[in-house]
Amino acid sequence: MKVLFKIQLILLFSTLSLSAQNTYLHCSKIFDSVSAEYKTGEFTIVVQDNKILEVFDGIVTPRDEESKIIDLKAKVVYPGFIDMHVHLDHETSPTRYLDKYQDNKSDQALKSVKFCERTLKAGFTTVRDVGGNGVNIALKNAIDRGDIIGPRVYTSGKILSSTGGHGDPTNGSNADYVGDPGPKYGVVNSVADARKAVRQRYKNGADLVKITATGGVLSQAKNSSNPQFSVEEIKAITETAADYGFHVAAHAHGDLGMQRAILGGVKTIEHGTKMSDQTMEMMKAQDVFLVPTIIAGKYVSEMAKVEGFYPEVIRPKALEIGPEIQNMFARAYKKNVPIAFGTDAGVFSHGENWKEFGYMIEAGMPVNKAIQAATLIPAKILNKENEIGQLKKGFMADIIALDEEPNKTNTNAFNKVTFVMKDGIVYKRK
Repeated sequence: MKVLFKIQLILLFSTLSLSAQNTYLHCSKIFDSVSAEYKTGEFTIVVQDNKILEVFDGIVTPRDEESKIIDLKAKVVYPGFIDMHVHLDHETSPTRYLDKYQDNKSDQALKSVKFCERTLKAGFTTVRDVGGNGVNIALKNAIDRGDIIGPRVYTSGKILSSTGGHGDPTNGSNADYVGDPGPKYGVVNSVADARKAVRQRYKNGADLVKITATGGVLSQAKNSSNPQFSVEEIKAITETAADYGFHVAAHAHGDLGMQRAILGGVKTIEHGTKMSDQTMEMMKAQDVFLVPTIIAGKYVSEMAKVEGFYPEVIRPKALEIGPEIQNMFARAYKKNVPIAFGTDAGVFSHGENWKEFGYMIEAGMPVNKAIQAATLIPAKILNKENEIGQLKKGFMADIIALDEEPNKTNTNAFNKVTFVMKDGIVYKRK
């Protein structure tokens, strides 16, 4: 072992000599997202630029003066968490439905800057933003340029919906504003519209497509669960999306809409509230993932009890749908439905994404499997399984640390993120 370690060191220093500065993370406990188990002992993660150069057994110290050491031996170290369902360009409030008429896009973008930073500092180094009101692509680009602080973003841009559906941007408007927005603004009513809308998302700079396969809770429309696309329309969306390398996420509360979405070729079902056993079997057969967002269901059902927080058309939907998601999740996990971590942040306050872990664990998912659902599994869905989601040589240097290891009786440990590195840059250290 000593001979092997010396050979590793020789190879390491010959590689490091090419770089002016590297970062050495000294660790004693790291999470392996492939096995969903912890490794304990002495480890050194060497970061060069924005990548993990090597992960060594043993404590390695640099020979050059430019490189730096970060001591994480008293922490528990993980790959950066991945949230597969956020809305970075807004956050819940009693004035949200009025704000869309009062705020300019620039106002909306500026308000969102703090949401992005909060998310990253909560340990979520990558997110999938599944739709907003027009600035989520700009936020993604601003983060990529380094103009603002935030997680790595994969975004759908504007959601695709049917007329009057959950994502129709004119729902709840007066007659002067209600019209036929069309595919450019995400309103789809035919196969031709479906193809055009996907191509518009590509033109706008999106990374994936999000559809509203059923009604929803927080839209100003009566039904939360009815199907809102035909199978033919969904197939047109998924086939066109595949031409551009996109996958398709489907918002769905009602069971029939989920089944149409699965038959149509979507990759993920978001929420899944009224999912039947038959639909669960369909998901397993087609390798479709559930992104449950339990925290959002709990939040909206509580806030619906607060007079004036939501418009009256929304309150009964929130009271009906919200409490059902966690029970559905428990059934889905027992049936081995593929599951990825997602929260619907924006429906509740950004930065509180970590609470989803607790609700997943409370519903029966083991702690380590919940962490795997927020690391390895999302990376595969995003086709980034060789870049993110693991602490491994050649992967992006997205590394976080908690003060203590979470367990079934201490899920609050997920809120004790004391170190965040994304792309090799340290954004938080306590």
